[in-house]
Amino acid sequence: MTQHDHEPQGVSRRRLVSTVGAAGATGMAVGATGGAVAQAVARTDRKAPTPLSSVGSTRVPFHGKHQAGITTPLQAFGHLLAFDLVSGAGRKQAAKLLKRWSRTARELMAGESTADSTGIALDAGPSSLSVTFGFGRSFFSRTGLEKERPRELAPLPDFSGDALDKDLSNGDLWVQIGCNDGLVAFDALREIQRQADGTARLRWQMNGFTRTPGATKRPMTMRNLMGQVDGTNNPKRSEEDFDRRIFVPSSSSPAWMADGSYAVVRRIRMLLDTWDKESLSEQEKVIGRRKSDGAPLTGGTEDTDPDLEKRDADGSPAIAADAHVRVTAPATNGGAAMLRRPFSYHDGFRDDGAPDAGLLFIAWQADPQRGFVPVQRKLDRGDALSRFIRHEASGLFAVPGGPSKGEYVGQRLLEG
Repeated sequence: MTQHDHEPQGVSRRRLVSTVGAAGATGMAVGATGGAVAQAVARTDRKAPTPLSSVGSTRVPFHGKHQAGITTPLQAFGHLLAFDLVSGAGRKQAAKLLKRWSRTARELMAGESTADSTGIALDAGPSSLSVTFGFGRSFFSRTGLEKERPRELAPLPDFSGDALDKDLSNGDLWVQIGCNDGLVAFDALREIQRQADGTARLRWQMNGFTRTPGATKRPMTMRNLMGQVDGTNNPKRSEEDFDRRIFVPSSSSPAWMADGSYAVVRRIRMLLDTWDKESLSEQEKVIGRRKSDGAPLTGGTEDTDPDLEKRDADGSPAIAADAHVRVTAPATNGGAAMLRRPFSYHDGFRDDGAPDAGLLFIAWQADPQRGFVPVQRKLDRGDALSRFIRHEASGLFAVPGGPSKGEYVGQRLLEG
């Protein structure tokens, strides 16, 4: 694990005073009723109490080479927000807002209460809270910083399968909140929204979730709402070219984006009623992997590379030509790769009774023109999964490197 990974910390002002939960370091679930807790206390009343290790005690550093929330292990709850600067607000007002937001993020991620805390998350530890900030293409024209706008922030091309809602897409400023406790996540969301008042107005917000740490017997790749293991082919920190693919080089131009990354955000609705009517074998054919364990249809385990040349007894490809795993494979996309870090979402039910649910797709890369765009173009031309999904919102954001101590996020851009 890196310094951005979860680190158990000591008691904080918002410490977890009474928790029976999952030990993040082991991934083992430990549960008890109130009565069981009382019995445990009675049996050990002659000994000094032992602090509980829990999900709430883990902390993600605010300062660092990269912003938190990129390589941070995926949290159970997520909020995505985009803001537009209000009329009359420019570079100076944006700088003041980023200062406020950075101070608040630093305090909340450390498990501290802010000066004007609402009390929503009192008694809770930081719970792996991370807050990540980015800039949309329109931000630079609104602040007179067009010369600092990266070429990588060029608008994403139109794709034939898109059905995008412009009101739920793009934005001047983007914020990603991740946390392993719902109340701590909402507390951060509320603070960020309140502090924007007078400088930026909310453009859109999306709420997501995934599996809670400790919910499985061992750490496992997440599943999406189709029941599929999702994220198997993600680049790994141990790979030699990971940083080159995901992070902007330190010698980059513009200089303020050094060690940053670009986030592509897509709200992808899944046609779950249609998907669930398909047989298991058909679902596996569409994806190219076994649903039970995520292994490719050509055999092995989840981590086994798909054998794209293998054929069945009848001579047909073991992994169909339009299977999702084949179409997205780096080997068939000139090595293009992204670090996918999505949340699932469920926003109730549509008028026809179908669930309004799917994936909040978040993909990180050093250059979206070499990462997301070529892969999505290929998916657009022939992906079996496209029959079961709808891309309904989209955004691209420049996420600068992590702030040094004493710095706020975006300072090198806004004061450079």
